[in-house]
Amino acid sequence: MLLPIYHQGKIEAGCDEAGRGCLAGSVYAAAVIFPEDYTNEALNDSKKLTAHKRYELRRQIEHDALAWAVGIVTPEEIDRINILNASILAMHRALDALTLRPQAVIIDGNRFKPYRQLPYKTIVKGDGKYLSIAAASILAKTYRDDYMDEQSLIYPGYDWKSNKGYPTKKHREAIRLQGITPIHRKTFALLPQGELNLFDNE
Repeated sequence: MLLPIYHQGKIEAGCDEAGRGCLAGSVYAAAVIFPEDYTNEALNDSKKLTAHKRYELRRQIEHDALAWAVGIVTPEEIDRINILNASILAMHRALDALTLRPQAVIIDGNRFKPYRQLPYKTIVKGDGKYLSIAAASILAKTYRDDYMDEQSLIYPGYDWKSNKGYPTKKHREAIRLQGITPIHRKTFALLPQGELNLFDNE
């Protein structure tokens, strides 16, 4: 059973991101605020749920949450500021977009930068421990999957419908044969070093 809240007596937002390890596409993050007494036995780390269950829970999260929002950082920004900073920026953007101001924040993982001087706590594997972080992981994952499905229609051949931009064998083989797209992250190791001058095909 996941826990409802870490900072007792405060309006608390849970945050998580999706797409940090991808070779292509934006990184997405979500922030979710639930009522302090909220319970939902179905919520869990998005990676432990089927795609069907994630989308089913997304509707429920958006209905039940006091506030929720999604933040996005583009591939160009990722290349400019690096993926760690981009992931944190995406969380800050999600927090900025909330219609209810949080008084505290809990974050999946072990890295974060202060947000508006609010108290915060990083929690390793927090998406399997706290309801709001689990909910944020589901929103970030499903909204990013929707985005990559759209990109797969614009840039076919990279198997993004299946791999969502992650470094699978099919994805790397497509980079080898077709080169890169405008949404590939140029600072990432897209192929083994020296194998191909990727930027010839921009």
